[in-house]
Amino acid sequence: MENLGPNLIAHNGKVITVDESFSVADAVAVKAGRIIGVGGGAAMLEKADGHTRIIDLAGRVMMPGLIDGHAHMDREGLKYLLPSLEGARSIEDILGRIEALVAQAEPGAWVFTMPIGDPPSYFDLPEMLAEKRFPTRHDLDRVSPHNPVYIRSIWGFWRHALPLVSVANSKALEAAGITRQTQAPCDTVEIVKDETGEPTGVFVEHTFMPIVELSLMRAAGGFSHADRVGALHTSMQAYHAFGTTSIFEEHGVAGEVIRVYKELWEKGDLTMRSNLVFSPSWGAVEGIALDKLLESWATWMGGRGLGDDVLRIGGLYGQIATETGNGSATECRVRAQAGPYTGWAGFNYDCVLPGEKLVEVMVHAARNDIRMVTLTGQMLENIEAANRIEPIADKRWVLGHIGVLTEDETKRIADLGLATSTHTNRNIYRTGSGLVDKIGIGRAADISPLARMRDAGIHFALATDNVPTSLFHPIWQAVTRTDRATGQAIAPEQGISREDALRAATIEGAYLTMTEKDKGSIEVGKLADFAILSADPLTVPEDQLADIAAEMTIVGGRVVYPQEAG
Repeated sequence: MENLGPNLIAHNGKVITVDESFSVADAVAVKAGRIIGVGGGAAMLEKADGHTRIIDLAGRVMMPGLIDGHAHMDREGLKYLLPSLEGARSIEDILGRIEALVAQAEPGAWVFTMPIGDPPSYFDLPEMLAEKRFPTRHDLDRVSPHNPVYIRSIWGFWRHALPLVSVANSKALEAAGITRQTQAPCDTVEIVKDETGEPTGVFVEHTFMPIVELSLMRAAGGFSHADRVGALHTSMQAYHAFGTTSIFEEHGVAGEVIRVYKELWEKGDLTMRSNLVFSPSWGAVEGIALDKLLESWATWMGGRGLGDDVLRIGGLYGQIATETGNGSATECRVRAQAGPYTGWAGFNYDCVLPGEKLVEVMVHAARNDIRMVTLTGQMLENIEAANRIEPIADKRWVLGHIGVLTEDETKRIADLGLATSTHTNRNIYRTGSGLVDKIGIGRAADISPLARMRDAGIHFALATDNVPTSLFHPIWQAVTRTDRATGQAIAPEQGISREDALRAATIEGAYLTMTEKDKGSIEVGKLADFAILSADPLTVPEDQLADIAAEMTIVGGRVVYPQEAG
């Protein structure tokens, strides 16, 4: 018999709708994955029948599912594939962990671990170790004389501090062919050597995106397709645990990651609504005329791209090549040699272009209705240059990872109608006081100037960048603007209200993905994506905002967290 009533009713709670008036209701009714009623519990319950699932909120807060504007969600599950060294406070602690792993390994098999330190940020190294130094090949050889061992470096943007350090034992160096004659692949990599000129097994990288594991230590292997598929399941649960129901991958994703999402989507196992931007490998299409290339890509990349309300792929990531550092042509070329494998990144390393070439790509993208997505305020001039040739009005291009932004730049972003995302985890919490030292106290208000952006009418979404996975950290940072190093507020006048912060984590995230008509608020007709929270974000003490988690997360009327049998 057909179910005539709602599939689900949640009632007896505080339903923060995030609608235009930021109204609060008592109950919500859902049918066929969409909201069919918002209001009082009694009225909603009258519609129930024997097939309706009833959730008693018992006074808890329900709000729209959170939308992460820059998630790197696939990366989270990969962290659990390798043994952790979390909690190790000495080299002896590390050796004890590795000795146990070697005992379980086949003779001669590789033994890998996650980086030294405590996730998610791996702060305070090597100072946190009793010896105040990293282990060497000789330390590792004591517990693994026959198995190659490799301790990976961090993905540098987890900590936003350099250097990155990885360590290999003698067998690993032998397997990788690294000797005293081996040269570093680029200037930002150091093969540490002892007084006799022999490698110590320690690699030091003065760049945020690892190079060693993609070059010198490529023999150690990497993540397989099966690894990535399993990891994405883990990743989704990690994000759902904090009420996130949608993600935007504005840094772009490579083919190996797109295949993973597509596989889960085809099986009906993709529980996170995912908008993916394409990360190009310009080396793979070198020599093809840009006008023809962009015209062909427009068949699937143009407009909102291809897909449905669960998985959608569209838009083109673009970034300028820098003379030095992570975006330099030299570093990107070295990393890209590992392609199509991308390691932690998930995006193609050779996605960067010289400024003039990038502007040319942008012009052809505009002519073919392909949305350009790029990062940091330094890209503003390139977007403006393209706009002067081919106007981008109403195309909703994206300028993500907003960090330092002047009043003039704010006005220019508003004039272009760009959608934006912020990166408060980095620019306020992790490096806020450092940025103040760099640009001067008189310009502190230029650091993540959220109030200024709001007043200028700029649409901005909050984002985690996977450091950590909870959007309640950026919500807390947007309100309090707390710097980790000092505990003080960075330009508190640029803080926004809790209501505005919740908007930035929901409806503004929907705007970023061009889906605001379908999600981002609890209104009749929209997708039934909800987060039932452990505390009320409107009333909990400010210093507890970052601690809020989801007690239940619902996507399309289906409970996805905690996972339910069947």
